[in-house]
Amino acid sequence: MAHPKRRQSSTRRDKRRTHYKAADQQLAICPTTGEAHLYHRAHWHEGKLYYKGKVVMEKA
Repeated sequence: MAHPKRRQSSTRRDKRRTHYKAADQQLAICPTTGEAHLYHRAHWHEGKLYYKGKVVMEKA
């Protein structure tokens, strides 16, 4: 019967388990624009790039 010689580290174990993700993407609602977007991602709204409810960049 197979038996591991050494204990596998938690980092290696967790790297293997990262492939199990949520079936559908989680969406957040921007407090400023009310736009739905992915968590931890900037999003464009009316020619402006928003991140955490603040304008980061404007389209030239």
